[in-house]
Amino acid sequence: MLKRNLLLLSLVILLAILPLVIHHGGDAEFGGADGEAEVAITEIQPDYQPWAAPLWEPPSGEIESLLFALQAAIGAGLIGFYFGRRTSPSKRPDSN
Repeated sequence: MLKRNLLLLSLVILLAILPLVIHHGGDAEFGGADGEAEVAITEIQPDYQPWAAPLWEPPSGEIESLLFALQAAIGAGLIGFYFGRRTSPSKRPDSN
């Protein structure tokens, strides 16, 4: 059991580090879909003006990443709570 857990942990670490090693060049950038969409839109219609603006812009990229990670953690916690409650045995006393 311990060997299997260590193997799985090693694979997870490898999956996290491998993309960084493959794209080790100084010009490697991990962009998101938003940036790609913006490039595609400006290629199709260069004079496009967005019709909506964000209500609040985070002061830095680190804070934006922190808020994104917090949002993901809260969502994962809620989903885990839901499935944990759904699959756990009922704690109600028997009514015999």
